[in-house]
Amino acid sequence: MEDAKAIKIDDGMPETVFGLVINHIRDPRDRDAISLVCRRWFEIDGLSREHVTVALSYTTTPQMLRRRFQNLISLKLKAKPRAAMFNLIPEDWGGYVTPWVEEIARSFSCLKELHFRRMIVRDSDLELLAQSRGPLLESLKLDKCSGFSTDGLLHITRFCKKLKTLFLEESSIIERDGEWLHELSLNNTVLETLNFYMTYLVNVRFEDLERIARNCRGLVSVKISECELLDLVGFFRAAAALEEFGGGSFSEQPERYSSVSFPPKLCRLGLTYMGQNEMPIIFPFASLLRRLDLLYALLDTEDHCLLIQKCPNLEVIETRNVIGDRGLEVLARSCKRLKRLRIERGADEQGMEDEGGVVSHRGLIALAQGCLELEYMAVYVSDITNASLECIGTNLKNLCDFRLVLLDREDRVSELPLDNGVRALLQGCCKLRRFALYLRPGGLSDVGLGYIGRYSPNVRWMLLGSVGETDAGLLEFSRGCPSLQKLEMRCCCFSEYALAIAALQLTSLRYLWVQGYRASETGHDLLAMVHPFWNIELIPSRQVVVNGQLGEQVVVEHPAHILAYYSLAGQRTDFPDTVVPFGSSSLA
Repeated sequence: MEDAKAIKIDDGMPETVFGLVINHIRDPRDRDAISLVCRRWFEIDGLSREHVTVALSYTTTPQMLRRRFQNLISLKLKAKPRAAMFNLIPEDWGGYVTPWVEEIARSFSCLKELHFRRMIVRDSDLELLAQSRGPLLESLKLDKCSGFSTDGLLHITRFCKKLKTLFLEESSIIERDGEWLHELSLNNTVLETLNFYMTYLVNVRFEDLERIARNCRGLVSVKISECELLDLVGFFRAAAALEEFGGGSFSEQPERYSSVSFPPKLCRLGLTYMGQNEMPIIFPFASLLRRLDLLYALLDTEDHCLLIQKCPNLEVIETRNVIGDRGLEVLARSCKRLKRLRIERGADEQGMEDEGGVVSHRGLIALAQGCLELEYMAVYVSDITNASLECIGTNLKNLCDFRLVLLDREDRVSELPLDNGVRALLQGCCKLRRFALYLRPGGLSDVGLGYIGRYSPNVRWMLLGSVGETDAGLLEFSRGCPSLQKLEMRCCCFSEYALAIAALQLTSLRYLWVQGYRASETGHDLLAMVHPFWNIELIPSRQVVVNGQLGEQVVVEHPAHILAYYSLAGQRTDFPDTVVPFGSSSLA
């Protein structure tokens, strides 16, 4: 709590002095600590706090939030667990934004920025929000949300004329027409960020995008769905201040794209369905790029190598494992300023993996030796060794967020378990705050799981998959991790009772999600976890229809879930049939 150290905890401190000091303390964890000193400091913190993030909407109520923080300018709400992004949570689990919007409409007169993440939003919610907050709202982010249509967006774009940010990325939106975008182009002159990337909205008129670019001279970021790139020539010409562009599509002969000229300040780029033949349109300004999104590009390993060599100033790259070890070696040699790397699972899911598109310990070692400024690394790998993890721990001292998934394929893994490598990584990367390790059975022993507990003093969020061997390993793990607030686990061998005891031993834990565990016949072993303000929900195992490797529909079994979290609001009342409210503060 570095900022708070400057404050002398002394009853004699003049209140006016403290009131001035607290406005310069931004870190929410520092603010939380200060608010615990005394009642008056609690009140001043509540009156002066401008931004609040509610990590799970069921942990409090809109009324409680309003009573505590009366002068909020910015509010971020999250609802569905992260597992919802992978279709692991029933669609009707909950997370409705309606009660929050109703309270926002009545109160929070200073609120200008709203961010809803993984929530169910109705058109009526957006209509009420537009009517009540329209003249003041400057930022609206509907992030991976569902339940609304373009009719709801029309209310926002018609009444919220001061919007600087409209963010809809990866939301499931029912498309009626494109009038919402047309209305935005007519009403707004201050827009800076427009994002409807990965929403599959197709009724997009390029004339509306061009009008937005002409009217909004401060427009710096635009990410759209599929729209022929040749239709955007006028948009690019008008958007002189544009620094980021994502989306678009290619349907014409490659030579025609030579007429496309990007804005001079463009430094963050992600073109969808870009193939080898279209790649040369990037070359003239590749050296200016600081961020490159290739997640939805159609490039093979060699294409990655060729393009990356021309981007020496990259700080962020997102791609799929088709980049291969060779691509990572080129990245390590060419991009010394790299800070964030994300490698998702690629075409191997359909059995069409490029021959060179394998990421392994070889590529990780090259990265660790060449990109010393890395702060974030999330990778899917086909093979791994202890030595590669040790190399990361030795070299990447700025790493704050590390996530690794070992693909569950038939390939032989060079070395398991990874106990010593994980220990070396955690000992070396002292700045780690977020850590994810998803292996396969045998990937980490009980000893290795104990190492994670012992050497993760600052980690606040953790995802563990297929780790450990017995309950003893989990219990040893739970004796450590003093800062861990959020724990997610999948495909583990632990019993209900061990999970319950571990939750009690993790002293900072505020949230627990587990899928795949050794369930008891009655579930009563979970009673050991029940204590005041601690809600427990059970999602029984269920069968889900998914698309198979060849496009056919396949029925898969989703194991049961446990979701537990602290809540000041008590047990929630909107449980669907697929959720069982097992324990709560009312049972303590």
